[in-house]
Amino acid sequence: MTDPRSRKRLSARAVSMEASQAVHAPPHVEAGPMETVEVNLGTRTYPIYIGAGLLQKGALLRQHIAGSSALVVTNDTVAKEYLEPTLAALRGGDSGIRVEHVVLPDGEQYKTVEVLQKVWDKALQSRLDRNTTFVALGGGVIGDMTGFAAAAYQRGVAFVQIPTTVMAQVDSSVGGKTGVNHPLGKNMIGAFHQPQCVLIDTKALDTLPARELASGISEIIKYGLIRDAELFEWLEANMPRLLARDPQAWTHAIRRSCENKAEVVAADEREGGVRATLNLGHTFGHAIEAAAGYGAWLHGEAVAAGTVMAADLSRRLGWIDAALEGRTTALIAAAGLPTRPPKGMTPEVFMGFMGVDKKVVDGTLRLILLKGPLGGCVITSEFDAAELRATLEQFCDGV
Repeated sequence: MTDPRSRKRLSARAVSMEASQAVHAPPHVEAGPMETVEVNLGTRTYPIYIGAGLLQKGALLRQHIAGSSALVVTNDTVAKEYLEPTLAALRGGDSGIRVEHVVLPDGEQYKTVEVLQKVWDKALQSRLDRNTTFVALGGGVIGDMTGFAAAAYQRGVAFVQIPTTVMAQVDSSVGGKTGVNHPLGKNMIGAFHQPQCVLIDTKALDTLPARELASGISEIIKYGLIRDAELFEWLEANMPRLLARDPQAWTHAIRRSCENKAEVVAADEREGGVRATLNLGHTFGHAIEAAAGYGAWLHGEAVAAGTVMAADLSRRLGWIDAALEGRTTALIAAAGLPTRPPKGMTPEVFMGFMGVDKKVVDGTLRLILLKGPLGGCVITSEFDAAELRATLEQFCDGV
């Protein structure tokens, strides 16, 4: 069980800097102050840069390209806004970096080995060697796929994350989880492969659709529930500012989320213990995504409904009070996120997909549930199956 009162800052360090060494970028974007959070993994420690207009800072990005070539991987939506500035940043100055790019279709339904093959095809056709760096430019799907492509290409090449969605900026770009989906389960094919850096240009949120913006907030709420009570309370007071895209509010939320993620990854890189707590709501959520068809529900939407279900089960088990369950549901609803799974879900459908979740160990389902005061949680298989069934029936229609 995590204890929010005794939790120590293990690795994250926020450092203020002034933006410098700007390269060509759209004229309406100005590089501003930058903050850095560090993911402490010994010799593989890497920075997370957070600030507005960071794609202008070509020298900052180029210092993490070890060799003389790079492959930018993006999707057809992100490419329209950010591909050219990214290519310019990589090619700027007298770097001499040869930059190739490949554009994938946009959507969770394309997070497959078949689509990923296009990345390896491009790398081989371009004769990129082991010293190349893959650059993930996009949301969580692009980040996961690019990282996995880098982990496998010539048995492992470097990669950099440039996340452009809230979901990717506050969660999936940090920590080295990479992979693709399988028809029987989400992210079941993949590898741990840490990036050289994560470059978060907060201006990317200006062009993000409202639905994508809200989807990512579910992961910020998660940090508050499992380990950062102050963040949860800040979200309760500041949700309108986030939905209004207040830059200062977003910088704060992203930084705090990255600090939380960095601490957990530093303590448990390969998810042998505490890192699994980051999956609050995900076992229910992954079942929703798989049953609905990948792409029908955004990941954060499914996690939001799953988090409400996890809170319900936690309250049924007597591990949290009704007040905390109510606050959880209210905050998720305030973000404009769903608090119930889609129609047509049944307990049997849930259990079918939950049975192949990555958190199943030796055939036993483990869940991340809330326990104790706000900011506390457990990873457990010791729950009453009848109460789990009651939660599933409560949230499923037509049963």
